[in-house]
Amino acid sequence: MDAAAATKTKNLNSYLVHANDMPWQKTRFEGVEVKTLLIDRESGLLTALVRMAPGATLPDHEHVQIEQTYVLEGSLVDKEGPDTGLTCAAGEFVWRPAGSRHVAWSPNGGLMIGMFQMPNKFHERDGRVTDMGGNDWAEVWGKVGS
Repeated sequence: MDAAAATKTKNLNSYLVHANDMPWQKTRFEGVEVKTLLIDRESGLLTALVRMAPGATLPDHEHVQIEQTYVLEGSLVDKEGPDTGLTCAAGEFVWRPAGSRHVAWSPNGGLMIGMFQMPNKFHERDGRVTDMGGNDWAEVWGKVGS
């Protein structure tokens, strides 16, 4: 398991992540930045702070396993999908079952913590299925946890 600014505690089996010291990483999606707090490449477990500028969108994506989001500031809205219009505001928590698919939007911007049992699949317009970085999802994550 890794995170850029993590230090292992001296006497415990804990890792303290200094998120305030971590830089925001731009994603390929305009106005969406992340700080990866935990990623376990063997299981796919991923926890990240996500910051979305006003109007930023996470395009068509599928939650491979359960996804959990707690909104710290602003809001996250389902722009497309079965729950279109569902709004999760600051101080609220939303979770989605495995296989759920939607387009997420932050009309006024937002800061949230996202917890994933496996990274999302992004469904590209040309039919490809990619991860957040634009890599072929099956190639990178398809055998994880099997």
